[in-house]
Amino acid sequence: MIGRMRERMVAACDGASKGNPGPAAWAWVVADEGESPTRWEAGPLGKATNNVAELTALERLLTATDPDVPLEVRMDSQYAMKAVTTWLPGWKRNGWKTSGGKPVANQELVVSIDRLLAGRSVEFRYVPAHQVDGDPLNDFADRAASQAAVVQEPAGSALGSPVPPPSPDTPKSAGSARRSSAAAKPRGGATARSAGASSRTLKAKFPGRCLCGRSYAAGETIAKNDQGWGHPECRTADA
Repeated sequence: MIGRMRERMVAACDGASKGNPGPAAWAWVVADEGESPTRWEAGPLGKATNNVAELTALERLLTATDPDVPLEVRMDSQYAMKAVTTWLPGWKRNGWKTSGGKPVANQELVVSIDRLLAGRSVEFRYVPAHQVDGDPLNDFADRAASQAAVVQEPAGSALGSPVPPPSPDTPKSAGSARRSSAAAKPRGGATARSAGASSRTLKAKFPGRCLCGRSYAAGETIAKNDQGWGHPECRTADA
């Protein structure tokens, strides 16, 4: 790095998929000492899932930042965050298999992220998406990823791209914020109301096993996935 070494870098990353799977893209943004966006990049992925877009965004952020500078990463994807902070050690012990014996989804991306995390100080911070007065860095990354997913073209500060436009999913008032609850995206942190009937939650009548490989108990809150029922935060996971 040229100049004074920064003690800590704050950044955010996000992915978007218009259809899940559908036209997808990734984005990351790095802030200055005042936590204002100073450097960012977004890129198209063609047709991909939300999870692929989220993991790709994290991989690209880690690749683009100095490994010698401690990094805080803000994300609104519980799937991507838990994949690399909670589930990854077990996957590695199991030979990149879930506890249910299935191959880990998006393994190539997870392995690459694991390699990029080695030997560096990275703190992950979950921030809800699409909130009034929400985290500005996450909002910036969300908007950049969403725009790149729609137009399927790269963008970024190095390309002289304009700031991405506001997201139509972010409430404009406190009243609409209450109606949209914790997150408007139907991804790991989405609520039943924001994601629609297919994403409703209920209490499990019997114990079972989520597609992430972890079990859930009778009485625990679960949500419908493409492959059955499981943890609400794994709603869009295809592990």
